[in-house]
Amino acid sequence: MAQHAEGSYYVPHDTKWPMVGSLGMIIMLASAANWMNGSAMAQWTFWLGLATIIFMLFGWFGEVIRESQAGLYNAQVDGSFRMGMSWFIYSEVMFFAVLFGALFYARALSVPWLGGSGTGASTNELLWQGYVPMWPTNGPGNLGGEFQTIPAFGIPFINTLILLTSGITITLAHHALIKDQRRELVTWLAATVLLGFIFLVFQVGEYKEAYTELGLTLGSGIYGATFFMLTGFHGMHVTLGAIMLTVILVRSIKGHFKPKHHFAFEAVAWYWHFVDVVWLGLFIFVYAL
Repeated sequence: MAQHAEGSYYVPHDTKWPMVGSLGMIIMLASAANWMNGSAMAQWTFWLGLATIIFMLFGWFGEVIRESQAGLYNAQVDGSFRMGMSWFIYSEVMFFAVLFGALFYARALSVPWLGGSGTGASTNELLWQGYVPMWPTNGPGNLGGEFQTIPAFGIPFINTLILLTSGITITLAHHALIKDQRRELVTWLAATVLLGFIFLVFQVGEYKEAYTELGLTLGSGIYGATFFMLTGFHGMHVTLGAIMLTVILVRSIKGHFKPKHHFAFEAVAWYWHFVDVVWLGLFIFVYAL
């Protein structure tokens, strides 16, 4: 049983969920590796690993929610939660910093170097004669095939407006929660969830157009690789954020959060604002420039 006393730190009881999650990730990793190498059975074990992780998430978070609603968490635990979420978002910042760094390196350093600029004055003559360092590029000799880029002021701009608006709606929901305005809280939070899923629908449509009409794929040289790497990982984060927002919406409808005790809501809001900021960087450096 959990240990808890007034003024003491909450010590959680023994739990199976970390082991379940580790097992699911091991199954997924091994299955993905074998799936990419042609194993027919690996496809099924991959989904088994994913189902295990989803089962773990429902079980573990459900347990935390029940303990929170039972009043087992004090201010010290709340501080630990906040520190943990802060470090998690910091790790996400570093993750995307690496991806943006790869884009910068390819665009500002590698491609010009292959064209013979800077210290690589004779590089293009040694590696690929006649290579013209232009961005976007599909590689020397059109190795990545012909493709067209997606205009910035089309779906990407609409998605930018959607995410910026969702940042406003979740902030309004937070203010409503602080003022204990339940109807406004649910309304603004529902709007945020809706905007998040609309963003994903537009991104799926963008990917479909890229592959079927523009010839832009993961194999379209360094531009295609960096484009789908950055936008794809961001889309994955939006998906996770939209799911978390949905959970918070259901909890808000049930009246779980109080004006002075609602860290779970704040954690998801922090994450969503982070997703917004990353998208602004993507729009500027991947689509517009």
